[in-house]
Amino acid sequence: TRAKMATIPLGFNIDSPRWDQSTFVGRLKHFLNITDPRTVLVPEEELDRAKALVEGCRAGVVPPGSSREQLLYAKKLYDSAFHPDSGEKMNFVGRMSFQVPGGMAITGCMLQFYRTVPAVVFWQWVNQSFNAFVNYTNRNAASPISLRQIGVAYVTATGAALATAVGLNLYTKRAPPLLARWVPFAAVAAANCVNIPMMRQQEIINGITVTDENNNELGRSRRAAVKGIAQVVLSRITMAAPGMIILPIIMERLEKFTFMQRIRVLHGPLQVLLCGGFLLFMVPAACALFPQR
Repeated sequence: TRAKMATIPLGFNIDSPRWDQSTFVGRLKHFLNITDPRTVLVPEEELDRAKALVEGCRAGVVPPGSSREQLLYAKKLYDSAFHPDSGEKMNFVGRMSFQVPGGMAITGCMLQFYRTVPAVVFWQWVNQSFNAFVNYTNRNAASPISLRQIGVAYVTATGAALATAVGLNLYTKRAPPLLARWVPFAAVAAANCVNIPMMRQQEIINGITVTDENNNELGRSRRAAVKGIAQVVLSRITMAAPGMIILPIIMERLEKFTFMQRIRVLHGPLQVLLCGGFLLFMVPAACALFPQR
């Protein structure tokens, strides 16, 4: 026991949240920490070492000389790359820390290439493929889903996105230009309302485990599953909304200037960078909307 106390900082619990998770600000700080896009660049070997350090700390054994800062950084890497339920390493594309670099590239392209039907179809398909990876990766590990169910969810969500995008794109041909720029957001919102419930349908069918404050299992609840999935849908739409609603207004006004008309080739990269700026804050803010448990 004395050896354990010598290696773990006194009173330190690696699983205790650093910030109050009952408040939005506390959850925002938590998700700013674990959705940090810089963690995407961390080598796999370092992620594995972080997991070993976290698991060792839980067991009361860590390497001599480990500081509180080292343990907290290891927990940050662990939370950014490993599934909270199963502890398995998540695929690279599905990690929330990849939401900013992945989302900014796809969203920027959706907002830039919205005028023609082929471009709309292609980028909506790319976005739904990305969303399918994210939703499958972050599913409730206690509710397995079959390959057939994954396929049905993917096809229906992609179909909903394409139907919304192509339909509205044709409908807004004679509408003010700004309305056409908002079509990608409408498609994204519609697809999220289909993709997430379909991908996590087993939770709705069978319910999810409900626990008391001491983590004792009380049973399974379908109502809790419906509530949780509805919150996920709302948070994903909120995540995309500011960038996909405000950025078109900004670009609509900027493109009226002569200097912007001379550098049309840079409009796409500019929208990607601006999307990144929105997502850098909106990814953690949307994740922080609701308590995670």
